[in-house]
Amino acid sequence: MNYIMICLDSLRQDHIGAYGGVAQTPNMDRLAEQSAVFTRLRSEALPTVPVRRALCTGARVFPWEYRPHPKGIYNRHCGWLPLRETDVTLAEHLQERGYVTGMVIDVYHLMKPAMNFHRGMSSFEFIRGQEFDRWKSAPAPGDVIARYTPEGCPERRQAVLTQYLQNQVGRGGEEGHQCARVFRAAMDWLQGNAAHEQFFLWVDSFDPHEPWDVPQKYTDMYDAGYSGKEWIYPNILPYSEMKPEEIEHCKALYKAEVTMVDHWLGKFLDKIDELGLRENTLVVLLSDHGKVVGEFDNFGMSNKDTSRYLYDVPLMVRHPEGIGAGQRLEQWVYDIDVTATALEVLGEDALPKADGESFWPLITGEQEKLHDYTICGYSEVGCVWQDDYVYIQDNELGTSTLYDTYADKDQENDLSAELPELTAELRTRLKELVAGGPH
Repeated sequence: MNYIMICLDSLRQDHIGAYGGVAQTPNMDRLAEQSAVFTRLRSEALPTVPVRRALCTGARVFPWEYRPHPKGIYNRHCGWLPLRETDVTLAEHLQERGYVTGMVIDVYHLMKPAMNFHRGMSSFEFIRGQEFDRWKSAPAPGDVIARYTPEGCPERRQAVLTQYLQNQVGRGGEEGHQCARVFRAAMDWLQGNAAHEQFFLWVDSFDPHEPWDVPQKYTDMYDAGYSGKEWIYPNILPYSEMKPEEIEHCKALYKAEVTMVDHWLGKFLDKIDELGLRENTLVVLLSDHGKVVGEFDNFGMSNKDTSRYLYDVPLMVRHPEGIGAGQRLEQWVYDIDVTATALEVLGEDALPKADGESFWPLITGEQEKLHDYTICGYSEVGCVWQDDYVYIQDNELGTSTLYDTYADKDQENDLSAELPELTAELRTRLKELVAGGPH
């Protein structure tokens, strides 16, 4: 059996039609109909790089280990580190067992020198140009930069957006967008490798992460006729300085980006069928984290906005024999469990030092529950999700809060004083995990 893992960065569950979402996603909806769909997946360590470390190794990244960041790695989030020399990755594990392994990716953070996320790949293709990827140095036209940049823009934000706009010079039409290029390259990989007896393909699209830069036809689906400023990188200016119509347009841009990703995902799924691979390929679609899109008077993904908007992401598991198709599962599962599950379905041994557990028995009905709760970290913020509650502890601010986040998604009512025993229980769970040290 083959395994295809598709990761879509910053994809919120509540923007997918199959989850009752607000964007048009016919292809994700189609995949959901053919899959077991999970509603309570949690990435145990955020953001981008920690999540991929967990997926690659099946081991917890939080609690954090502390080691020096290599040169050239500007992001200083906890856990934002290369794979260790001692790590055994999923690709290495499967390659040793005779699989042809491949990666198609535009998440540039993973492809910087020393990061090692391509380790164990028989082939890998890095699609250049996302966000602050140092791809092109020729300046973008001044009018293009002015179009998307406010006056008095912070230097750091300005640098990121300027680099992105430089990277897009000469892009052409929709086929030149990174999302399209990723899925086109993935289709080409399938075309060339379909004849192999067994393969593992990791497709990782940085979209729908910002900048939310899409062809006009997608934007018109959600905010036709808009003529104001286009803040494609919305956290480039304070929320308080944005006009109401600009805020609504930014929300439309995110929906448009999700729909564009869905369109190209659909072409990739069609290619799987065209090549006759549906009958012998496990397909998993997930995201690393969500995105705050106007909630909490913010855009982006600050750990101060820990909530379902940041943590609710899709997980769809399509078995070639249709096992579990149409099921909707509300049990807690981790991203590291995805890796464990894939190996069980493939009939392969677990990864050494893995912490993840297979949730396949949930899909087959042999087991009712995998975890009573999940514990996650994002730099100095830790959180515990149990039943419908989330306990959030910010060690930088020295605060702790408790919310019934399924009744109060905007987390306006702190229940820690009303439910002191539950608050203490969840605080203890977090404390005990952290005390155990890095895995």
